[in-house]
Amino acid sequence: QVQLVESGGGSAQPGGSLTLSCVSSGFTSSTGVMSWYRQAPGKEREWVAFISATTAGANTLYTDSVKGRFIISRDDAMNTVYLQMRNLKPEDTAVYYCRTLHGTVPIWGQGTQVTVSS
Repeated sequence: QVQLVESGGGSAQPGGSLTLSCVSSGFTSSTGVMSWYRQAPGKEREWVAFISATTAGANTLYTDSVKGRFIISRDDAMNTVYLQMRNLKPEDTAVYYCRTLHGTVPIWGQGTQVTVSS
């Protein structure tokens, strides 16, 4: 069974940092594309960052609002994808989800809350 479990959320002040982790199980992580999404209260879920399979070069993409502040990375030996978040802003407050594709089926984690406030 393919499963994703996020952790690392919490509270931070504006300008602070947090690192989220997403541990996967049930599939070969090095061949899986991974993404982070977030959903703020009252808003639709939005894509945040993407990393391709290690076998495809682990290329990364980011939504414009987080470029230069967030870094997505992967450690296939640990079956983990990370989202390093720096210079956090109040508008980064959301539940953050990791996502992968199992064949054509999207698999989501349960989410982890990030709150940025002073």
